Amino acid sequence: MSDNQRTDYSYFIDITTRWMDNDIYGHVNNVVYYSYFDSVANQYLIEEGGLDIHTAEIVGFVVASNCQYKSPIGHPALIEAGLRVNRLGNSSVEYGIGIFKKGALNTSAMGTFTHVFVDRSTDKSVPIPSQIRSALEAILIKG
Repeated sequence: MSDNQRTDYSYFIDITTRWMDNDIYGHVNNVVYYSYFDSVANQYLIEEGGLDIHTAEIVGFVVASNCQYKSPIGHPALIEAGLRVNRLGNSSVEYGIGIFKKGALNTSAMGTFTHVFVDRSTDKSVPIPSQIRSALEAILIKG
């Protein structure tokens, strides 16, 4: 799996860049890509995993992330964030995420994002809830 192709991801959301996303060089600043990563992962958990971000007793905390930049994106632009699950553990998940210019076949950026699921009241890791685990298994890469 190349991580760089649209076919490497199975869930997509559209994102519109914002004026404030651009840096002094006229392209989306590197730190903004992490907010795109956060958006696609959490939208998937909410829509497909049934996560209630306001009242759920178990939530995902980001413990690691990385990003590789392939080509610049600048505002204004429509982009797409692709999501898959690279690894699924008992209490953690590593997502693979690709950021694409709208309709592009290759990523402009790609990276990983790791959630550890924790009890909100204790901040201690716990097993991934079954409904969320089922949703994550649905986009788990094979191989």
